[in-house]
Amino acid sequence: MYYIIFPILYTISLLPLRVLYLLSDFVTFILYNIVGYRKEVVMQNLTNAFPLKTEEEKKKIAKQFYRNFCDNWLEALKMMSISEKEMKRRFTHDLSVLAEIHKTGKCCHILLGHQFNWEWANAVVPMYVPFKVLTAYSPISNKALDRLFLYLRQRLGPIMLPFNDMAKAMLPHRHTQYILALVADQSPSNPMKSFWLNFLGKPTAFVQGPEKGARLGNIPVTFMAFSKPKRGHYHLQSILIDENPGSGKPGDVTRKYVELLESNILANPAIYLWSHKRWKLKWKDEYKRLWIDVSPPPNNA
Repeated sequence: MYYIIFPILYTISLLPLRVLYLLSDFVTFILYNIVGYRKEVVMQNLTNAFPLKTEEEKKKIAKQFYRNFCDNWLEALKMMSISEKEMKRRFTHDLSVLAEIHKTGKCCHILLGHQFNWEWANAVVPMYVPFKVLTAYSPISNKALDRLFLYLRQRLGPIMLPFNDMAKAMLPHRHTQYILALVADQSPSNPMKSFWLNFLGKPTAFVQGPEKGARLGNIPVTFMAFSKPKRGHYHLQSILIDENPGSGKPGDVTRKYVELLESNILANPAIYLWSHKRWKLKWKDEYKRLWIDVSPPPNNA
């Protein structure tokens, strides 16, 4: 199957981006107006995040989100053939924090959210930093698609590591100076092994793994902020979360990460993945010992 779909998709990727964006507009119309792909989830998420916005304001964000969503995947497809020069032209950046950390001889963890276009960011960062770039990813159950996405994601430099076997995957790199990029806003599978705090106005569970790994090795942690000045162009900014996380308290890194992510989303709402079921885990009083927010936990009594 891989050898069948690869040449087809590669040929499509050779189309100019202006043509691919016409295709994106068509798919956006189908998804939003006809299929209604996860439309209820998107609108409920927007209502949770922006309770004071009118329905028209939320619909406007939703429509922009669907276009960005479709752009994201066609831009990912373009990674099969896009040049390094063209990719650099489409990304401005301020990665000075990463450069300063590299001078210390330490490794670095980057925490980011599901913001567009995280696929292109994964390809661009290795072009500008002296670190070896490692990125945790979730393997796709379809073997052909998994192989295809590994090709897309690794073609321009980063090394992909399966998140479900990270300990083993990290072994060949443990004595190198690396960056480990982690999308840290995944919904946890176990609410009792999560950190809980307010996120966009609702009690929300966050995975503990990204913080635990950084604290264990006292590895500096940064956040990657995204913005999209215009279609097909992005800006990245690295922000220091904690230079010495091992000296802090459990929850400190996650709390700062969530604060930065929320601020970035509020400033650029249409580039967040609103079709993601971020609040499928509901707060219960039994999670109080896992609450890390500076404000008190909700009372369900």
